Order: sequence, then C-alpha cells, then structure tokens
Amino acid sequence: MTKNLSCELTKLFSEFNKNCKYLKRLFKETKYSQDEIEKSGYFDNCQLFKIKIPSKDEDILQNITDQCLGIIILGQNCWAKASVVNELFGQSLLPTLPPNHDTEEEYCSWRMVRLSYGGQTKISLALSNSYELVENLVEQPWHTVPRANLEVRKDHKEDPELNTAVLEIRLNHHLLRNDVQVLVSPSNHNSEFSQMYNRCIDGLTPIVIYCIKDNSLTEKEQDDLMALKNIAPNQQVFFVCSRPLPTCELTESEQHDRGTVVSCYSHPLQLLSYQEFSHIEHYQKPHNQREPESQISNTKFSIYQQLYGLGFSVLCQTNQKKSIQRQRSEPYEVDSELSESFEKFPSILLFVQCVLQSFLVKACTLLNEAQNRCLRMFILTAFDMTRDMVITPKRLEYICQRETELYSSLMTIVNKKQEEIRQLIVSTITGMKNDLSEEAANYQFQGLNLPEKGELLSLQDLQICTIQIQNLVLSRLSNEIAGKLIGSVDCLRESFVGTLVRCLSNLEEAFSEIEGSVAASSALKQILNAAYQVDLTVKTSASVLTIFLQKIKQLLQNLFWKLPLRIDEAWKRKVAVDMLASLNESRLASSICTQIQDQLKASHEQFATSVQRLESMHSARLKYTKEQRLKVRKMYAPKIARCALESTSLRDVVLFGMPKLGREIGRGQFGVVYSCESWAGFTPCAVKSVVPPDDKHWNDLSMEFFYTRSIAEHERVVQIQGSVIDHSYGGGNTPAVLLIMERLQRDLHSAIKAGLDFNTRLKIALDVIQGIRFLHSQGLVHRDIKLKNVLLDKKNRAKITDLGFCKPEAMMSGSIVGTPIHMAPELFSGHYDNSVDVYAFGILFWYLCAGHVQLPYAYEQCQTKDQLWNCVRKG
Repeated sequence: MTKNLSCELTKLFSEFNKNCKYLKRLFKETKYSQDEIEKSGYFDNCQLFKIKIPSKDEDILQNITDQCLGIIILGQNCWAKASVVNELFGQSLLPTLPPNHDTEEEYCSWRMVRLSYGGQTKISLALSNSYELVENLVEQPWHTVPRANLEVRKDHKEDPELNTAVLEIRLNHHLLRNDVQVLVSPSNHNSEFSQMYNRCIDGLTPIVIYCIKDNSLTEKEQDDLMALKNIAPNQQVFFVCSRPLPTCELTESEQHDRGTVVSCYSHPLQLLSYQEFSHIEHYQKPHNQREPESQISNTKFSIYQQLYGLGFSVLCQTNQKKSIQRQRSEPYEVDSELSESFEKFPSILLFVQCVLQSFLVKACTLLNEAQNRCLRMFILTAFDMTRDMVITPKRLEYICQRETELYSSLMTIVNKKQEEIRQLIVSTITGMKNDLSEEAANYQFQGLNLPEKGELLSLQDLQICTIQIQNLVLSRLSNEIAGKLIGSVDCLRESFVGTLVRCLSNLEEAFSEIEGSVAASSALKQILNAAYQVDLTVKTSASVLTIFLQKIKQLLQNLFWKLPLRIDEAWKRKVAVDMLASLNESRLASSICTQIQDQLKASHEQFATSVQRLESMHSARLKYTKEQRLKVRKMYAPKIARCALESTSLRDVVLFGMPKLGREIGRGQFGVVYSCESWAGFTPCAVKSVVPPDDKHWNDLSMEFFYTRSIAEHERVVQIQGSVIDHSYGGGNTPAVLLIMERLQRDLHSAIKAGLDFNTRLKIALDVIQGIRFLHSQGLVHRDIKLKNVLLDKKNRAKITDLGFCKPEAMMSGSIVGTPIHMAPELFSGHYDNSVDVYAFGILFWYLCAGHVQLPYAYEQCQTKDQLWNCVRKG
C-alpha cells in the first residue's frame, strides 16, 4: 500500500509539473502580447491599466508556476512526523520512537529536515539560505538517518546558530523527481511558530500535513494552529492521527450535524464536554435516532471540536470523492481533512489531488480573467474605431455643408437688408439724440488739462476735444445699431451654430495640442462676429470725419480773430448734435453692409482652408486607425483569444477531466460532433471535436469560443458549457479542441425531411428570429444561418448553434463566409452588416414554408458556387 501511495503521489506531482509548464507558457505569451499592445502606442494608459495583470495576481501566478512543491510536515512531536515521512517514502528514513521510550519524546528536539532530489544519497548540515556546513555527516551506507544527526545538541552554547541549521537529505527517490521537496518542521518547543513556518515554506508551494499523536491538542499546539490560520487563512491541512482513535460508526449526515453543532461556538478554544455535546445531540434528534452513549467517543469529539473551533473545516469521510458542481464565478475551494489512523493515510491522495487542482484552477482563473478583460477591451475599441472611421468623414462633410449654408444666408441678409439698416440707423439717431447730447455734455476729456473756466488754449486742443466728442457719439451709435442688428440674424444661431460648433469642436479635439489646429473654430467665430458686430469707428468714421473737419476749419477761421472759445456743456452738446445731423444714413448703411460682406468673405475663405487642413490631419489619423484596427482584429485579439481558450481548457480538464466520447451524431466542414453521457454535471452533452490545421483556424476557433462563452445565456442559442484540449490527439502533433455543449434531439434539416406540421414550423421560425435578435443585440453577426445550424429539442423548440463565423460587427473584415445559398448579395462586395442574417433567415423561412429541403429550380441550375453567386448578383 505504501509503495503504491508514493507512486500515485508521483503521478500527481508529475501531472501538476506538466500543467505548470503549460501554464507558464500561456502566462509568458499573454505577457508578451500585452507588451506588444503597449508598444503599439494606440491604447491610452487607462485602457492599458485595465488589461494588465495586477501585481498581486502576477505574483501568485509566478509562485505557482515557478516555485517547487513542498510537502510541509508539522505535528505534535518528532516521532509522529517521522512516521508520516516513512509512510510517504515507503521506507524507514527517519527513526521512530521505540515502545519503551514513552517519556523520551517530551525532551527530544529535532532540527528542521529537508528532503530533496539528488543523484546520490547524501546527508549534510546547512544554515537556512546560507552555505553548507558539513558536506557529508554519514560516511558509511545507511537506511535510517542516525538520531545524532537529527537531534539538536544542548551543549552548542559557543555556536548557537548550529542549532538552527537544516539537515539536508538528498535522495534518488521518484517522489522527489518533479521538483518536490519534503520539509519536516523542527521540534523546538520554545521557537516562534510563525517564524518556523515561514522558514519551511520559503520558496515553496506548500501542501501541509499535521501529525496528531495524542488524544487532544495542547494549548501551545492550538496557539500554533491559530497562528497558521492567521498566516495563511486559505491554507488547508491534512490532519493524520498516528494512533487510531476509537471507532464510531456514524452516518455522513450525523457527522455533518455534529460538525455543524461544533462550528456554532464562536470562541476558537471553546471545548464541549461529552455531557454537553450529548445533550445537544439528544435535543436535536428524535428519541429513536439517538445513539447509545457507549458508541460515542469523548476523545474523538474533542479532536473534531478543537479543529472546528480553530476554524478548520474538516471533512470526516475522505474515502469518497465529493461531487464537484460547476460554478464559473465561485472559487474552487478545498476542505481540510482528518485521517483517523495510519490505516486511512492513503486518503491523502485525494487531498493532495484537490490541493494541486486548487493551485491550477486559481492560476488559470486569474490568467483567464486578464485575458478576457483584454478581449473585451479589444471589442469595445473595435466598435469605437469603426464608429470613428464612419462618423468622421460625415462630420467633415456636415460642417462644410452647414458653414456654406450659414455663409450664403448671412450674405443674403446683408444684401437684402441695406434699406432696413438705413431705417434702423435713422430711428436709432432720432431716439438717441437727447441721450447722446446729455452724455456728451457730461463727458470728461482725456489727456487735456483745461482751465477751470474752460477757455481754449490752442487750436490743437480744440481739435482733440472735437474728435473725442465725435468718437463718443460714433461708439455709442455703433453699439446701439449692432444690438438691433442681432435680432435680424438671431434665427441663424438656432439653425446653424449649435450643432455646427459642437461637431467642429469634436473634430478639433484630437489635435488640440497641435499649433494652428483650431483655425477652423476661429474662422467660424469670425463669420459669426461679422454678423453680430458693427465697427463704425473703423469703417464709417473716415468719411464722416472729412465732413466735420471741413466745418471745423471754417469755424476756426471765423473765430481766429475773436475771443478764445470756452469748452463748456453747451459747446459739447452742440458738437454732438451737429455730429448726428451731419451723418449720412444711406452712406452709413452701405458702409456697414460692405464691412460685413468683406468680413464674411474673408472668414469663409479662412474656414475653408482650415477645414481642408483638418480633413488632411484626420485622413492621416484614420489611416493609422485603420491599420491599428487591422492589427487588433488580425494579430492582438486572436493571440489573446487562443491563450484564453487554452487557459480555460486547462481549468476545465483539471476540474472535470476529459469527456468520454460516444457515438458520432453529426459532421460538419470543420469538425465532428459526438455524444457524451455526462460531463461536469451536465447530462446529456454533445462534444464538437475540431482539429485546427493552422494558425488561422486556431484564431477563428478561439474567437468563436470567446464570443459564445462571453454572451449571456439565452434560451434560443446553444451554450458552450466548457472546453478541453486533447494534446495526445494525432500523436501530440495536432491537438484537438473539444467543445462541450448541450445536446439536443436533431437539426432543422433532418426535422423538415421527417415532416413537421405548419404551426410547428412557424413556431420554429419565431424561435430562430428571437435567437438572431439576441445575437444582434449583443453586437454579433452569425453569418451562417442555415437549416443545419438550427437544432430542435424534444418539444421542437429551436436553438441557433455553430457560431464559427459569428463575429462582432466592428471586428468583421469583409471576408466572404457562409453557405452559398444563404449568402446575401452584399456579402460578395465585402461591405455588409447584420442584415446578411436577415437575408439568410429569408432563405431558411422559404424552406419552412415549403415544408421540404429541395432547392428552388433557379438554384438547381447553378452547377458551381461561382454560377450561383453570379446569379445572385444579377438578382
């Protein structure tokens, strides 16, 4: 039995080591692909951060794939631990306590022992993580390690570090060949448990065994186990009793009930007495189900109570494998186990298998989550890229069209409303005369120091005063006219400006950091300013000043030989009134219209030039986007998808094993479908076996698997339950991918041939429509809707299957795929959308209405696919 145990453990370790190497390759390829994605420069830091494997998860993956396995043996004393070592290796490697030395074990202290693989058997002494002290402690051949080499000597006061040295044992044993080490914890009763445990597991992936020799745990041992629970809360332990506990025949449900009762006590060290426990049992169960007190062992229950109280969920029966229910979202958990005697020690095989499975499942899950995040980001990015490539040219076309309409409308308003502007000026001058004269009377000249009585000092001062009053009148007049002009063009802001400005801002946002990229927005603002601002002080004041200067000259000539002129309020009012009276309304209106036209024309030309530059910049950007979209679709996504398929398949095969293939129930272009009675709790199943001949088929299969597994469950779409990869197929040269899905009764082609009534066919048509609508709502296009891709259950309800050509609309490359008779004409152009599924459903609906599977006469005349496609193109 012992020899078989070590052989079986060796097989488990060998399989685990092989899976770790496989997982390490997937991890490396995933990291390499993510580095390539980062170097592409297309994705921003936020996107890259989301798809990266978190450092904590990366550490877990590296520890599982790189570190050696370590069987860590803890226990109550060194003799119990030695018994476990001997049982594992099938030989007496360590000495056990003779029967007449019961008191010796209390004073015996062993150093830490490390057993690892070596070509030759050798014993040496070494400091932990340091150097070898003694090369070979035992010269002569040995079968059992001498006790002198194991024991810590108390007379090493001059060299206390020697007591912490590790006894290194090299063995040429098959159990240690797969990078497996066995560590026996030291038996120093005064050492700190947490430090000792960390020394044991340093650089190892631990499988923990705890040996129980006595009838119960001491307070120190309970503290040590509590420390273990604090250090590694998820670490499960295989407890083994070196002395058989008294037997007690209890059913599994009874043991579960007792375990539940014990686990109800909150205090970790709280123990129940036999009377208390018996009282609870008798209180919960009917009288006829109570066990006689003679059949219940107080010692046995105290061990279970202590372990449950310390937080270890201990299984009572370990001779049967518990059923595993598939839960994609829940972690794979392992319970601690208790072997009641060494006779049941081989049950450790199942415990070790479950622990190794938990390591692999955890690593596969972490890696697969990162891969799926990456793929989801690719799909969302592909949608954004496609939308950008479609919307940007339309936006550029839209802003050119709307700006031209705005320019034409403003020019029309300016040309037609010159008379209205003249009348507007007349009414404005009339209404403002009193206010302007009063404002001019109170005006304080700038840059002049006039006497208190306002006498004029020189002709130059007179000229300055006159010009300032004139500018005051013209500025107030221009503001008033501009304000009234706003109402005549206000409707244009509602019709053109809002959407046009938003669209233009969105286009310029991508190049906001490039100098001159916002020239189009500036030109548009100038177009608007031309309609909303009238600058009379620049354009119109020149002609008016000429008239006024002549009058001023005449006035000065008349006053040259008279008394100096006083600059008072009356003079200011007179200058302002004369200024208003001298204005020519028609000339002002013409000047305003000419000014607006010139500004509009200049701004329109500047806008056209800026849009051409913006269009050129976007064309270069869209070309780069198209290249990146092609890389995402052809290179990045398939690589990550294949890694995701392999990591998921590894997880599934670790958990549920390979499905047992039954009879062949279908055959298609890319695979064979077999029946399967049960797999992972699903029954019955169908297994689609696909052997991808090249990388392209691998990529297509991987993307199909991802799309099918990522969409939500729907009653009208066949779900893939899992996948495994058979690496032994074809001698290991051409692995086969097995996709496990729910099994239905038959396909629609067979059902129509067998005969279906009209109402059933109509219900099937509605079912197919629901399935297509669901796929389209997920952004997917099936691209191969046909009779054989619709399956029926026992009640003739239909489900769509075979998503081999299914892709997100944004990820489609325009390739011509599908079944010829069901292919829409636009498929041949390479530019199509999800409407091709509607066309294919139309052909399928024709079959349903006809009630047979014969081709129409027009199709029967086509001997080849090319003839068929030419006929379809011609309608």
